[in-house]
This record gives sequence, structure tokens and C-alpha cells, in this order.
Amino acid sequence: MVVTVRSMGLNGVAGYEVSVECFLSGGLPAFDVVGLPDTAVREARERVRAAVKNCGAKFPVSRITVNLAPAGWKKAGTVYDLPIFVGILAAAGELPPPPADAAFLGELSLTGALRGVAGVLPMALAARDAGIRRLFCPAENAAEATLAEGLTVYGVPDVRSLAAHLRGEAPLDPAPVWTPEAEEGALPDLRDVMGQENVKRALEIAAAGGHNLLMIGSPGAGKSMLAKRLPSILPDLSREEALAVSGIWSVAGLTNPRRPLLTRRPFRAPHHTVSASALAGGGPNLRPGEISLAHSGVLFLDELPEFRRDVLEALRQPLEDGTVTVSRAGGTLHLPACFQLICAMNPCRCGWRGHPSGRCGCSDREVAKYVEKISGPLLDRMDLHVSVPSVEYEAMRRKTAPEDSAAVKGRVDAARAVQARRFAGTEVFCNAQMKPAMVGEFCALDSAGEALLKNAFDRMGLTARSHDRILRVARTIADLDGAEGIGAEHLAEAVQYRNTEILKG
Repeated sequence: MVVTVRSMGLNGVAGYEVSVECFLSGGLPAFDVVGLPDTAVREARERVRAAVKNCGAKFPVSRITVNLAPAGWKKAGTVYDLPIFVGILAAAGELPPPPADAAFLGELSLTGALRGVAGVLPMALAARDAGIRRLFCPAENAAEATLAEGLTVYGVPDVRSLAAHLRGEAPLDPAPVWTPEAEEGALPDLRDVMGQENVKRALEIAAAGGHNLLMIGSPGAGKSMLAKRLPSILPDLSREEALAVSGIWSVAGLTNPRRPLLTRRPFRAPHHTVSASALAGGGPNLRPGEISLAHSGVLFLDELPEFRRDVLEALRQPLEDGTVTVSRAGGTLHLPACFQLICAMNPCRCGWRGHPSGRCGCSDREVAKYVEKISGPLLDRMDLHVSVPSVEYEAMRRKTAPEDSAAVKGRVDAARAVQARRFAGTEVFCNAQMKPAMVGEFCALDSAGEALLKNAFDRMGLTARSHDRILRVARTIADLDGAEGIGAEHLAEAVQYRNTEILKG
């Protein structure tokens, strides 16, 4: 007898349906799992065998064949333990055939208890789209699965409870739909930063338009402190964005079972020793990297020249396309990677180039060698280049409190609302994502603006990419100013943020 149990699998950060086909036949006792299983899936044989015996059922003494279809896709992880358990007992007559509109997933312990698995949210969303109406998963993952609206989710504590439910002896209660709660703890606030008004202005522009930002300054000037306060002025996540980000984090095993939905934009700050694979994604099971974990949020690279060259070059394609393509022996994967890149660096290796103390001893050649680690194409993709000067003593001791993040966020939200109306019906959400045709439509200049941009283009040796990025930044500055068109003052401010001379100290 062949029994088919519906389950789910993961391909990158997307779920897909897997049919677990269990067949019991005569012959010498054996237990085979086919369908491109990895080691964790093959080891399900021993977990299922122990769980069956420890729940009081009789393990069938026959030849057992389990096929995971589609058989051409590699299956990984422990998510198939529960459907294999249900399929074997149903084929042996110990359980009734599972409902056609139900799916099962979860890892079994040897005692029959269910353990949580990673990636439940994208699998639950795929199950809903596949017409599944009931999802049985570990109790630990039930709250996360309820985020896929349209599913009745049953949190299963152990296989005894599941068997009693399927037999109609003791029905399980559906898990209540999880609703977001107020986040504990406040984000770092801009009011903690004394001075640096020019950098705060650049942060506001970056937040309002989704632009990339490079900060250059001596140690202790506040670069990292400012970058960590960017999330406090970014717009709130929409429901669609929150589901996408939470799904990526779920696959990476980073979500909290008690708070499965991310309600704040992610902020990722990998160490400069990170590898290119860890940044872009990959590995044996093609898991998302830091770039994808920062989707809809911020990727902060501190001490930028200390990163390996191949790591920095891995950023170029995602910055342009909003996706990262990972090609490995196991297949090719497209992962979402729409993020803001915020970078910080010292002006030279000792860090004190241009400092009022005059303590820098680096030569011009040493400074150039230090800066050369950042390629021109990567630098060209940074919308804002900002110098972070040392904070003066008077700024540190002043009595008046700086402007807080809430006030800045109000202006950012107003500018994003203008952009939402401008790009309604398109896949673009902010000015930084504008396509070339949109730049021509929404970034028109008057005669004074045209003359100013032409002079800057010729004098600064701008590229076509940097030309468009200046216009996008100018459009954001105009949105913050509440202006319909881009004025010469908006364009002039955008041009000054394109000053690559600060890299030379």
C-alpha cells in the first residue's frame, strides 16, 4: 500500500511542496529513503523508528520505501521526520490516511517529542499558496506558521498527541494567530550624538531616499555611533516587507519563537574578517548570507578598507540589482538583497590624517595605498560621501539637547509618503531604486540646474552612474524640502556629497 503525505521543503528562502510517498512491501526488512536526501534526511530512519516504538505503536516489519517527490530536487534538513512517521503508520494501518488538505513537517526526537525546525514561515506561505488548509508543525513553530494567513495551524507537542488527533480521540486545538507586540527596548537615538550636524543631515537624506552612505573620519569621531542610529529614523516595515525579512531570518534560524515576526528593519554589521560566501550566501545548503539578512534594512561595514577585496566586490551586483545570485555545485539560487549600504573608514592607516592634533605620519603614497583597497566601481555606487570631523570640545559640553530621532523620522516618513505616491503601481519604493527612465521623468532640471550639473560633470569627471545617483539624491533633498521640482540649491547639496577628494585627506 502506498500512502502519500503532503509536506514542504526549502529552496533557498522559498518554500515548495514535497510529497512523501511511503510504500510497504514484502521481503527482507529494510528502510530506504530516496529522492536526493542529504545525510540529515537519511538519518530520519532511526529517529522515526525510535519515535514509533516509544509512542506505543508497532513498527512494521517489512520493506519500507520512502520517496520524496519531486525526486530531482535535493532534500535537506530534519523537516521530513514527521511526514515520514505519519506515512509509515498510515501505510501499516496504525493511523487513518492523512487528510488531503493537510501538510506535516517537523523534527522528531527519539522519545516522540517534536523539535522546532528552521524556515517554517516561507514553508507555511508556500503551503497556503498550494491549497493546503491545515498545517501540523512543532508547537515551537506554531506562532510563526500562523503568520501565513489562511492556514489552520496545529502545534504538535509529540507524536502521541498527533496520533490521537488523527484517530479522532483527542483533537488538538488550533494555534491562535500571533499578533505583533511592542518591541522591548528603544533603538539608539540621535540625541545621544553631540555635534556632527552635517553627518546627521546626510543620514536623514540617506534614510529618506534609501541611499548608500560612506563616512570618512578619524577614530572617535562618531562614525559607528551614527551608523547604529540610522534604523531609528528609517520608515517602519510594511506587512509585506516584514514577512519577507522574517522569512529570510527564519531560514537562517535567527527568529525568536516567541516573536517570529520582525517589526524593526534589520541592522547587520559583519566583522571585517567575513568571507565572501558568508556575505553573499551559499554553503552546502545554499543559505542566505549577510547581504540577504540585511534585506529591507541596513548593512553596515565598519573599517571598510580592512575587508578583503573579493568580499567588497561581491557587493557590486546586489547593489545594482537588489538580488544576489549564488552559484554552487548544488545549484543556482537567487536571494533578495535590497538593502542600504552604510560604510565607515579612517582617512589613512593610522587614522589621524587631517586631525587637528597633526599626529598623522602617513605619506601621500601610504594614504593612496590604503584607499586603493576600495575599487572605483564600488565607490561609484555610494550615493553620499561624507567627512566626519573630530568633535569640538564646545559641542561635547553644550547644554542644549540635540534633535532626537523621532523628529527626524517624522520628516523622513513625510518624504517617503511623497515617494510612495510618486511610484504607486510600480516595484519602486524609494528614490534610490529609480530606473533610468524614471530619473529622466521625475528629476527634470531647470536651466540653472542644468548648468550646475554640467559644470560638476566636467569638473569632477563623473560617470553616467554617478550622474544619475546625484539626481536621485537631489530628488530626495527636494522631497524633504517639500518642493515639487529640483531646485539649484537641492542639486548643489547633492553634488557636494559626491566629493571623492575627501578620500585623499
